[in-house]
Amino acid sequence: MPDTPADVWQDCLPTIRSLVQSQSFKTWFDPIEVDRFDPHALVIRVPDAFFKDWISEHYGWVIERAVYECKGWRPEICFQFETSTDSDPPAESASPPQIELTFPINNRYRFDNFVVGEGNEFAFSAAQAVAQEPGKTAFNPLLIYSGVGLGKTHLLQAIGHHCQTSATAKRIVFVTAEKFISDYISSIRRRDTSEFVVTYRTADILLVDDVQFFLQTEGSQREFFHTFNTLFQNDKQIVLTADCAPPNLKGFEPRLVSRFESGLVSSIDAPNIETRIAILNHKAESRGTTLPEDVARYIAERHATNVRELEGALTRVLAFAELKREHLTAGLVSRLLPQLIQSTTNRNLTLSRIQETTAEFFSLAVEELTGASRKHELAQARHVGMFLCKSLTPSPLKAIGTFFGRKDHTTVIHACRSVEKRIDADPAFRELVRQLKAKLLREGVG
Repeated sequence: MPDTPADVWQDCLPTIRSLVQSQSFKTWFDPIEVDRFDPHALVIRVPDAFFKDWISEHYGWVIERAVYECKGWRPEICFQFETSTDSDPPAESASPPQIELTFPINNRYRFDNFVVGEGNEFAFSAAQAVAQEPGKTAFNPLLIYSGVGLGKTHLLQAIGHHCQTSATAKRIVFVTAEKFISDYISSIRRRDTSEFVVTYRTADILLVDDVQFFLQTEGSQREFFHTFNTLFQNDKQIVLTADCAPPNLKGFEPRLVSRFESGLVSSIDAPNIETRIAILNHKAESRGTTLPEDVARYIAERHATNVRELEGALTRVLAFAELKREHLTAGLVSRLLPQLIQSTTNRNLTLSRIQETTAEFFSLAVEELTGASRKHELAQARHVGMFLCKSLTPSPLKAIGTFFGRKDHTTVIHACRSVEKRIDADPAFRELVRQLKAKLLREGVG
């Protein structure tokens, strides 16, 4: 009796198993079945289009090699699944459940309490236009980028809040890039992508915060690319935020960066002194307090770039005045301000800014800093740059590693440990790192 396609496939599985990790084999090869297997064609049945996209891109070469090594064949490999297209969401007749917000939108972040100034007026206007008619403007996608604490997340959530309260969109999905990746990985582990597809590909508006963390995590960029295309082709709105402009995003597939740039890209710049004063007055009024003009100006002049730090400084000043039962004056703030600045960690520094400043400090080009050379002076500068990125930003190790041309987070761990050891043992090196860190912090506060 001749071997069945399943029998021939079983002959190839040991070779495939030797070429992939055990968990990957379990996830991607256990669920598939073979309908035809001969020298001319290998027809593989998979659960859905998402599964087909993944296995054909990442493991197509594994299948080809195993078939050739075991049988000496080079058949055409085809994948079959029940749904009709790669990218279409489930039909409406399937009655998917009503989508809830993946992350609840914070009602404090609204358009009516966003202080508009010269540095954010364009982004604010674009966000309002999108919220009023999601998917119907030329601003699709809309990508807003800025440093930390300047209001991009406020605008993103304000869009969602307006869509929700004004019913301009029924299905609103607000997530961070990390949450999207987490949901994607969970769907793979469950071997069921249907809920993931329904959640993200049937949204009327998809709001994704901090896309810079959308690194080349296993398959996440590919899945986001297909999600993006599905929504865009169906005139659904996509709004993204990032800490830098699309061309400066490191570790991204060019086709995804191209999608980010295809709509409207808007920056939020650091607020000028007038805007900072307006923000302080607005925040104080929302707490039932009126700031003396000289107090507002004094705080604003010393917190030049970060709105979040402005609010933090105001909170501490108001709390101190209330607890000590002292009148709020510029003299009181001047006594507190050195403590405020010292106790406030600068979070306005981006990986890009640290990398550029480090390269300049060591008289190197950024390309040398991120290159593969292991020359002592280059390796030292590279390690210091990674150490400062870890010390001064909340970025994950994987993000830092990718930014410096490394995919393995263990490289960053090694760099940080080597810098820490040398700081302890070498006073001259400790002073060098201190000077560079001080330079970054000075730049970070304007």
